[in-house]
Amino acid sequence: MSKLNVSRLTNENEDGAPRISGITTFSTTAFLEVPKGTTAQRPESVTPGMIRFNTDSGHLEYYDGLEWTDVVVTNNSLDGGNRGVFAGGLAPSPGARYNTLEYITISTLGNSQDFGDLSYQGNGVASLSSSTRGIFAGGNPGGADRNNISYIIFSSTGDAQYFGDLTRTVRASTAASNSTRGLFNGGYNPTNQNIIDYITIASTGNAQDFGDSTFSGAYKASFGSSTRSIFGGGFNPSNTNIIEYVTINTTGNASDFGDLSAASDGQGGCSSSTRGMFAGGANASPARAPGVNTIEFITISSLGNSQDFGDLTQARRDGLAACSSSTRGVFAAGLSEIPGTNYNIIDYVTISTTGNAQDFGDLSAARAYMNGGASNGHGGL
Repeated sequence: MSKLNVSRLTNENEDGAPRISGITTFSTTAFLEVPKGTTAQRPESVTPGMIRFNTDSGHLEYYDGLEWTDVVVTNNSLDGGNRGVFAGGLAPSPGARYNTLEYITISTLGNSQDFGDLSYQGNGVASLSSSTRGIFAGGNPGGADRNNISYIIFSSTGDAQYFGDLTRTVRASTAASNSTRGLFNGGYNPTNQNIIDYITIASTGNAQDFGDSTFSGAYKASFGSSTRSIFGGGFNPSNTNIIEYVTINTTGNASDFGDLSAASDGQGGCSSSTRGMFAGGANASPARAPGVNTIEFITISSLGNSQDFGDLTQARRDGLAACSSSTRGVFAAGLSEIPGTNYNIIDYVTISTTGNAQDFGDLSAARAYMNGGASNGHGGL
């Protein structure tokens, strides 16, 4: 067998690599090194199928004709499946707050179990995560809003630990992340905000300015892929149908994505790496507007309006908590239009299909305004 050993191949003009056509086999026990660089160094002239290693995200990515997207979705599992964690919330009248952290194994069915506690009781706590850490920020303990950021380790149970501070005190912010960076969008205190903060999840420290939302608002829903974070709906001073997005490894202002089928706030949002869902919420602005049972979806890598997915098992609004694995989306808690009635319901759907949600189990107590959930297997990882 002949052997060709070269250190560099170029085309005849030495301005690029030669094209290799036909069936090409690489037979080695070592490795194949592909081009690599940061997100900012992505090539300008691209065609579908190009592949590279993104040193910012730590993932292989390819150009699909619309954008760069991950080749492989990480699916780190615990206890036979991905773990979801829900934080805080508001009890029915007289409105006591919770500091509890509860977890589920997303691939199974059953009631939530105790994980530990936040350092304070609060509703409107925003949640995001990497494959190892869950992050919780802001919230209202019944007095002044908080700017605290805390974290947990999914593989253990125990109380949350101090991470740093947001750039502002806020409740009812929303959050999304990929494997390295987390974003916090909007919120309320004492007026609705358009600020987007970011953190590096693997470290600790204070949040920094990322850019601005296209509108000031609280109680938005959020999710994302490894490259995009999506934010939809919200309240200021009435409900909105706006869906917006950012490229998570850059900084800058959000851009318009499309519209929800109706103006809504207080929805739950979660995703796989390709499809994101908005569930529940309130489709009108009065303070006691009825909740809805609708679930809608978008394709994250495209732009456009949401489409019908199916229905929740129960109409509910105001800060549904949601989390996901690569295959299953879970929606928990929520408020009824009946004063003083919260729900402990947990529903689930299979993300790649469409259809109505099914019963998963129950939280330890009925609550609303949970405003987010964290998992070690969501679509941004």
